[in-house]
Amino acid sequence: MPVPDPFREGLARGWKTYNGSKLIQNLTLEADVAIIGSGAGGGTTAQILSAAGYKVLLIEEGPLKTSSDFKMLEDQAYTSLYQEGIGRMSKDGAITILQGRAVGGTTLINWTSSFRTPDPTLEHWAREHDVKGHTPAEMAPWFEKMEQRLGVAPWLVPPNANNDVIRKGCEKLGYAWHVIPRNVRGCWNLGYCGMGCPTNAKQSMLVTTIPATLENGGELLYLARAEKLLIADGKITGLQCVAMDERCVAPTGQTITIKARHYVLAGGGINSPALLLRSDAPDPHKCLGKRTFLHLVNMSAGLFDEVINPFYGAPQSIYSDHFQWQDGTTGKMSYKLEVPPLHPALATTLLGGFGKENARHMEHLPHTHAMLALLRDGFHPDSPGGSVELRGDGTPVLDYQVSPYVWDGLRRAFHSMAEIQFAGGAKAVMPMHADARYVKTLAEARTLIDGLSLELYRTRLGSAHVMGGCAMGEDPKNAVTDSLGRHHQLGNLSIHDGSLFPTSIGANPQLSVYGLTAQLATSLAERLKNP
Repeated sequence: MPVPDPFREGLARGWKTYNGSKLIQNLTLEADVAIIGSGAGGGTTAQILSAAGYKVLLIEEGPLKTSSDFKMLEDQAYTSLYQEGIGRMSKDGAITILQGRAVGGTTLINWTSSFRTPDPTLEHWAREHDVKGHTPAEMAPWFEKMEQRLGVAPWLVPPNANNDVIRKGCEKLGYAWHVIPRNVRGCWNLGYCGMGCPTNAKQSMLVTTIPATLENGGELLYLARAEKLLIADGKITGLQCVAMDERCVAPTGQTITIKARHYVLAGGGINSPALLLRSDAPDPHKCLGKRTFLHLVNMSAGLFDEVINPFYGAPQSIYSDHFQWQDGTTGKMSYKLEVPPLHPALATTLLGGFGKENARHMEHLPHTHAMLALLRDGFHPDSPGGSVELRGDGTPVLDYQVSPYVWDGLRRAFHSMAEIQFAGGAKAVMPMHADARYVKTLAEARTLIDGLSLELYRTRLGSAHVMGGCAMGEDPKNAVTDSLGRHHQLGNLSIHDGSLFPTSIGANPQLSVYGLTAQLATSLAERLKNP
């Protein structure tokens, strides 16, 4: 029996949507509030503002894909649901950056891990970045509200074998480990979360806030790239979008002009700064696009006698913060440990090698485990993040330099992961590095890791978390917006996404964006009553 597709049912009932690829002439749309980006920040904001009675228009560059389209096939999912067809990278091509680009944004394709912003991070922002109103006590009710809205709870099903390695290894070593909260309802435990949930169990924006917005009379424009904000006298007077073809590769030649009272930017840590840069938005203190953070990730592979099948079951359900705050908030580079799922296309890229070597890695895939370290950047002077720039054609790219401070964290993370993998039962471990191979003892692994030349391209680096670039803070000299997400120079522009974060957060960021933007959108709804 087919799984119901509530989004398509809503479309059949008359939800108001516009498909940019189908336009045969230019279009002008009007709304009380135009929201650019339909992910965690945009979706949450849209529901709150539409429920308050405002006419909301959600604008998404990517396509509209619903559960009926999700076939659990990597080639289809990666090309249609990810930024730049999963080809987004840092400027030098050394870091792969995974972000969503479809209705629902990255919430459509993330692995469901849902953490509140860590208390030390919120305290650091207040102390060092002049952020007001976001203490742990002030944020707790907003996190709780969004946890209830999106079914966030610790995963009660026993972890799959891939995740259980962290538990077993940490228990043996006396390291702390915990169960990851996930934003799911009635999850089938398939393990294909990164390709769109075919059962609508993942409580992404596609099945929660966006349907609620459309039920409230809001409208959705997709396959439309927000190109330029029109600015005059300290205000935004309009937004120009270009219609994209159905593959979201090339403009069709049609344009869409948006007129709204208020504009909310929710395109994420690369696209939000880029739109402001393309629009020549005021930036008197050169903060825009600076201090953009990644949670840089490195990985370690383990071979096991038992079958791991790292592609089945909830992708992330166990984590360890044992190393996260050991040195305080501002000490040496620290990290959170989790596991990625290993589907074949992802695995063949990560495990590396060519020809017979790569074939051997893939032959062993059912017995392979991977662990990743999320490096918490932005808390130390030697960890300034990167900067968003525009290419010649106006598209964005992140210039992200890896400092010696960060390389030191990457090397220590390789050691921690190898130690936990061996303690968790691995018979061999391989740091994911071009010069590494599988070794059979922890002593060999330590020697190997200490001898690796940690450099770009040889060390496999990636990230699925982009934060910062439009930092919030009360002092306009150091921030793009105030602590309520209000742009310091443009009166009718708010920013509601992870680009507001003054540092990375040290945890998967979706719940941080949900909680923060619920707070900001509720405040915005009140302010719009009294223009």
